[in-house]
This record gives sequence, structure tokens and C-alpha cells, in this order.
Amino acid sequence: MLMNGADLLAVANEHSFAVPAFNISDWAMFTGIIEVSEQRRSPLIVAIHPDEVSHIGHDLLAAIVQRAHTSSVPVTIHWDHGGTYEQILTAIQIGFTSVMIDGSMLPYEENVALTARVAEAAHAVGLSVEGELGTIGKLDEQAEAGVAVSDIIYTDPDQAEDFVRRTGVDSLAVAIGTAHGLYPKGLKPELKLDLLQELKSRLPIPLVLHGGSANPDEEIGRAVKLGVNKVNISSDIKVAYHDRMREVLADPTLREPNTIQPPAIEAMNEVAAHKIELFDAAGRADLY
Repeated sequence: MLMNGADLLAVANEHSFAVPAFNISDWAMFTGIIEVSEQRRSPLIVAIHPDEVSHIGHDLLAAIVQRAHTSSVPVTIHWDHGGTYEQILTAIQIGFTSVMIDGSMLPYEENVALTARVAEAAHAVGLSVEGELGTIGKLDEQAEAGVAVSDIIYTDPDQAEDFVRRTGVDSLAVAIGTAHGLYPKGLKPELKLDLLQELKSRLPIPLVLHGGSANPDEEIGRAVKLGVNKVNISSDIKVAYHDRMREVLADPTLREPNTIQPPAIEAMNEVAAHKIELFDAAGRADLY
């Protein structure tokens, strides 16, 4: 069942759980994530970053949309970290049902103007819009858009209220201490859960946590209980997928994808299933 993000996250907000947004970068990853979501009866957000879109190509989106329509669980196809208005128009044209516009590195008024413009265009054709306020750290060069971890700018609650009112976004990515990528050894992630509580008490829309990979389970689980309704997971599933693939490819005689890829998908889905349980999303598809 294909849905837009606003309808999907409204149920999560009402029932206090988080929908996993898994970043995929090939067809095998996508079908694996769909399968584990159906097995666990979890709603799903398929997140695809502009770099991932350029890798898989626009033509694959038609197949992704078709599979989402036939899924037994609710599925949103989400353009992750769109950086320009033009990118959002591309997302609308090729079949996404939800978009994120990330103007967090712009001056505040420019972020408001860009996000409001995107919301006007996307809402006109039935897509939902996620904005971002504050900055999410970046821990390695392969991580998604962001800045150095030492430069995290936490979301200001007063500014967040103004931002939501003026832009009309359906959900908001907040900066409470996460970072994109995997944490290096010796760096301990720590979320400002008191800030999350204040943001949740003051904002009527679902809150989003980016950079959810590698954070302690207890901390992420607590964030979900305190009001996060969408958690982005990219690095954790990609590491599991490609590490297992490297192990399989150690056998030089293997050449067929239907021999090489299934073990990698299985490893990825073990991680995905754990995240689904952690976010209290298992069984929640029955609410839709």
C-alpha cells in the first residue's frame, strides 16, 4: 500500500512509535527491506538520497512504486535530503510520495523561504514534506549531507515553532545530537533528550531523527518513547549488507547474483528487523 509520508506518520504520532526510514541503493536492498517489513508487519519508509538516486537511475523508481502498491504493509517512498527546489521537482516527476528539503545549512530566513516554496509545490500534488532545523553531524566522508560532528547546531524550540508555522511542513528533522555515518571508536554519542521533550511538547507534527545508525539502543528507544516518529537508518544496514557480501565473494568461484546476494540481504534484514523492534514498529501495519 503506497502512501504519502504525512498519512503514514500521523498514525505513528498518534500511537507513539517510530517508522523506520531505511536508505536503499539497489534493487536487492529494496526488495529485502520490503520483505522484512512485511514479515514484521511494520510500516516502511523507503528513503533514497540524491546520490543514491543518481546511482540507481530514475527508471527504477517505476518498479519501486509498483512493488510498494502491492505491498501488504504501508510504504512511503521518500526523497531524502533534497538540497534544491529543482531536485524536489524531479522527485515529484519520477514517483516519490514524500520529500525532504534540507535547508539546514542556509541562513534561517533562506531555509524558511526554500522550505515553504517546496511545501507549496509538493502539497499541490499530494506529496508530504519534511524540513530540517539545526544541523546533523557528519562522521565520515561517505556519510550523507551534514557538517563536522563538532559543529552540530541544536534545534531551538522557539525557532522550531516559527519554522513549522511559516513553512507548513508535515514533519521536522530535529538536531538533538545525532550524526550521519558511523561513530569512530572512542566517540560516545549522546542525545539531548530533554531538548527532544520540549520540542515534542511545542510542535504538533511528527519529529524525525536523522543519523540513527550506531547510537545506543537504549538511547534511541528512549527517544522514540519521548516522541520521535521517524528514524533514518542508512549506514547500519549498508555495513551489514556489504560486509556479508565481501565474505561471500571471498570464494572466487562465485559469479551468480542469486548466490552472492541472498546472504547479504539476510544479514541486512537481521539489522533491519532489530531496528523495527527497537522503534516499536512491529505489528503496527495493522493500524492502517
